[in-house]
Amino acid sequence: MSTAPPEAALPPRRGLFARLLQTIVDSITDLGAVFLEWVAVVGEITIFSLRTMSWMLTRRPRRETLMPNFYQVGVLSLPVVALTGTFIGMVLAVQSYAQFRGLGFESRLGTMINLALVRELGPVLAATMLAGRVGSAIAAELGTMRVTEQIDALSSMGANPLQYLVVPRFLACLLLIPALTIMADFMGVVGGAFYSIFVLDIDSFHYWDNSQRFVGVYDLFTGIFKSFFFGATIALISCHRGFHCDPGAEGVGRAATAAFVHSFVIILILDFFLGVLLDSIYTMIWPNAQPFL
Repeated sequence: MSTAPPEAALPPRRGLFARLLQTIVDSITDLGAVFLEWVAVVGEITIFSLRTMSWMLTRRPRRETLMPNFYQVGVLSLPVVALTGTFIGMVLAVQSYAQFRGLGFESRLGTMINLALVRELGPVLAATMLAGRVGSAIAAELGTMRVTEQIDALSSMGANPLQYLVVPRFLACLLLIPALTIMADFMGVVGGAFYSIFVLDIDSFHYWDNSQRFVGVYDLFTGIFKSFFFGATIALISCHRGFHCDPGAEGVGRAATAAFVHSFVIILILDFFLGVLLDSIYTMIWPNAQPFL
């Protein structure tokens, strides 16, 4: 008959291997919890977006709810977008002139500035500025309405909060952020040309001639096309964070911060994938396109 002690009476294993194994298990558990939390958030945003789209397609929002949001998103954002675009063009001229001059291509500086502006920097930086100004404001406003139970009051009166609060803000961002991107591109082109021609003393004819030859309509379309996705991203994420705001002033602050951070990260991700897609389409349409150098 065996005299081995029962399993419960055995002393627990203690040692370096056991502690390492427990650390690995805890790390995997924490990583799984974070992954499940992100999956839940993505699912919530997807459902929120689909409900917003359904209300936008089934019932047209009223003019008195649209115009204030158009004014807040479009008109009040013009100064900061114009200022940002102007200095983007000037900074590109400052940082690129030495390299182009060393290669003997200073007359091609306008091509690089304008191409970078209309394809990448204009849409991305304009969307980033608007995510900070518009997205944070939307999240804070809707978060305050959630904390003070104004959204619940709308529901109790028979009005749908998505149709009354989210759809007008979504349309404002979707339609006006591309227009603001065009403004940022225009001011960037003007700023880069001013610094290049009047400060760096580059010949104006060659500056504009090279820009016209190598910057086409498709390049401008690329930036504007991306900005529609950026605007929709800012609106949906900001409204979602505001609707799911935690109680209290601290919750409103966290919602505004999360709206900007999440919008910025998704804007960069979208910019990468849309850039790859649009570059592939460009290569298919113009397989023999020549580089501007």
